[in-house]
Amino acid sequence: MTTNDLAPPTATTPDRPTEAAILRLAEAIEQFTAMQTAADLELRCFTPEQAAEILGKNTNWVLEACRDGRIPRTYVGKSPRLTAAHIRWVQSQGERLPNKYAKPAA
Repeated sequence: MTTNDLAPPTATTPDRPTEAAILRLAEAIEQFTAMQTAADLELRCFTPEQAAEILGKNTNWVLEACRDGRIPRTYVGKSPRLTAAHIRWVQSQGERLPNKYAKPAA
């Protein structure tokens, strides 16, 4: 054995990953995790409490709207649940576009 065999590898050694490669790998992992999270949210059913928090309403409003049939929902057993598509529908129904014939603000 020579002293060169015992020396720690230098930054120019091809076996040692560079800092840029590590950063690219970390970014790829974050993107993959974000894709997984989006797919999980599409399949997830939200409780009325969770849906109320997302919508900025109280739980009672969500439960009454489900009971009255004003918003879409699904049931898991006897419990009402809202999917991501249901929540997007509720958000889109509240949208009001400006009237093109309205008088301009002075």
